[in-house]
Amino acid sequence: MAISDLYESGIRKNNLIYFAAIANMATIDGEINLQEELLLKKFAYKLDIAETHYNAVIKNPAKYPMSVVHTKEERLEHLYDLFRMIFADHEIDEPEAKLIYKYALGMGCSDQRAKDIIAKSIKLFSGRFDFEDYKYFINK
Repeated sequence: MAISDLYESGIRKNNLIYFAAIANMATIDGEINLQEELLLKKFAYKLDIAETHYNAVIKNPAKYPMSVVHTKEERLEHLYDLFRMIFADHEIDEPEAKLIYKYALGMGCSDQRAKDIIAKSIKLFSGRFDFEDYKYFINK
């Protein structure tokens, strides 16, 4: 097996883990509604989730528990990866924002910390930051 095959299979596995985590978040408040289903299909497309894997996850999302996140850095890394995926189309819509909020809470962020991280991430990923923010990140 070539290294590129291992790399690709690792990426696919990570994508499936993230997708399953998102599906778990979508089911936190009960069954998946139509809006959530459309959003999950959007995420599945962005993450290149095969239809068979999509159906398996949707059929039993609890089978794929969220990966344990032990540190703040790991939590931020997971959120960063999700934001990169969300902003693949250069925008975040309300359902995506609600879902990533649920995901942040599920990983152990407090309500306020989740809101702060999401607000700052949207600002950074959408490119809408002011000079002071720019200067802070450049000089850090």
